[in-house]
Amino acid sequence: MRQGTVEDAISTLKSGGVIVYPTETVYGLGASIYKKEGIERIYVIKGRLFSKPVSIAVSSYDMIDEVAYLDESMRKIIEKILPGPVTVLLKKRPVVPDRLSAGSDLIGIRFPDHEKALAIIESVGPITSTSANISGKKDPIAPEEVEIEADLIVNGGRCRIGVSSTVVDPVSKRILRKGAGYMKVLEILSSEHE
Repeated sequence: MRQGTVEDAISTLKSGGVIVYPTETVYGLGASIYKKEGIERIYVIKGRLFSKPVSIAVSSYDMIDEVAYLDESMRKIIEKILPGPVTVLLKKRPVVPDRLSAGSDLIGIRFPDHEKALAIIESVGPITSTSANISGKKDPIAPEEVEIEADLIVNGGRCRIGVSSTVVDPVSKRILRKGAGYMKVLEILSSEHE
């Protein structure tokens, strides 16, 4: 798989391609959420079941508004959590393909705290956010650990955190997967109950 710059990644995604990109947690596998062929390839590359959802990554709160419904109280909670190593479940807007949510009306949203990831998303719009590994295998935290084949990889060195994100449902205030940012999320959710 060839190495590429942020600019190479942007043009690859815009033409329906698939990239491996760095985040603060683990390396992600990205396709534009508006390119059907890219989304299909994500599942094939990972060997992921189509019945399993794939989260999406955004680069701003405006972009969250594009893909999900966010009321004022929800925004207040999420502003304390994102950007950062957390995936937040929100009710998706119709623009998000049902394939990504596996038929659910909820979608996982990641707002990464990583310069290269944000530069790519800023230009392309929302992209898929799933670890760049074969389903069930170890999440890669450095470029040399990536074993899957995409069109190109953007080298961001070793991931700063190196642990996959915590997944939280801010509506039910439940943590669905414990990962990076767990203690911070716990703190925020418990302060909401007070």
